[in-house]
Amino acid sequence: MENNVAGTGAPPAPSAAATASAAGQSQFPAHENPRVWLFSSGDSPIGISLARQILAHGDYVVCGRCPADSERENPRVTAFENFLEELDNAEPGQETSGWKERFDVVNLDIRIMSDCQAAIASTINKYGRIDIVLCCTSQAVIGSVEELATSERARMLLKDQFETNYFGPVNLIKSALPQMRLQRSGHLMVLGGITGHIGTPGLGVYCAAEWALDGYCDSLAYEVAPFNIRITILQSSVEIGVLSNLITSVPPLDAYNPAQNHAPLFRRIMNSVLSQLPGFSGYARSAHFLPSTQASLSSPGSVKQEYTRENDEPLSAPSGVSLYPPLGSEHLEMLMGETMYAVTAIGGHENPPARHIVGAESVACVKEKLKTVSEELEDFIEGSCAVDINSTENPSRVTSDEVVVQSET
Repeated sequence: MENNVAGTGAPPAPSAAATASAAGQSQFPAHENPRVWLFSSGDSPIGISLARQILAHGDYVVCGRCPADSERENPRVTAFENFLEELDNAEPGQETSGWKERFDVVNLDIRIMSDCQAAIASTINKYGRIDIVLCCTSQAVIGSVEELATSERARMLLKDQFETNYFGPVNLIKSALPQMRLQRSGHLMVLGGITGHIGTPGLGVYCAAEWALDGYCDSLAYEVAPFNIRITILQSSVEIGVLSNLITSVPPLDAYNPAQNHAPLFRRIMNSVLSQLPGFSGYARSAHFLPSTQASLSSPGSVKQEYTRENDEPLSAPSGVSLYPPLGSEHLEMLMGETMYAVTAIGGHENPPARHIVGAESVACVKEKLKTVSEELEDFIEGSCAVDINSTENPSRVTSDEVVVQSET
């Protein structure tokens, strides 16, 4: 069969039966021909699960895989290897039969521009086009803003947070744009979280990277709309981006311990969540503790030490720690279900939303934030309008309704 999906050898559009067979009963938008997807982290839990649904639907999938991830003690390496083995051993009549011909893996460290360009080129060379790029690479650095400035090591972690969560997606998006402009179509999807809307104490640098990426995508959307290129920012619960990826904590400061600081810091929340995971106690003892020398998210060879804290709070370890939360398949399925549905329902849509909030809880949080912003705007509206030098009226009498009328005229 011809691999180039733009040619006459492309398989027919997926049937309703194929769509229904996808796990989770995802609803794909209507389309005539199979689409070509590229995932920035196809070996992540959500990447593997999405690949299953999209392949069952009849589309093509190219999974990016960061070589450095395989060097870490990474539980998802095994899951991805098992998935590849399942595709290799598929027999006629099985659901996975034929998936391998529509699936490819490329080395992709999105922090490296040449890797991104090579992944795009490989996809185009094999399939002739690229329809949907999903940026789903994420890592989380946990610590207060002040804790992130206490040492060169912490500052390196801050830099790496931006390299992975901001500059990485930017690299991949820039690499995909020339081909999408050429074919006059394409959908760029960024999987983020409501942390792009709402600041989270103890997760400041993670939120900052997401806010930066949101602003970048908002601006880019206007620039590429004439080329029929769409951009969607998917904002799911914070657990999606954090619990299914690498977490790195920085050494804590005494000023931010519970006895002295009552702010709901994310470090404490995550310690509580992790301690409730089945089998986490033994897992914590084999976590990767950061050495006293410079360390970063891109350094896979973190030092192993025996974990002896009696309170089982690994993210509060005095040296800092780097780990993958040991989530079981059931936990992951519950955690990712809503997000996977959103990706498949919106990916490649003719008129996708610029921003999509995933889940009722996330929607409620964003609504509350918008309500607060609106109330603060009303409280200080006179001060805002007082600087309007074009106003011929007494600025102190300008109301919010008048501001709306003036903007409309």
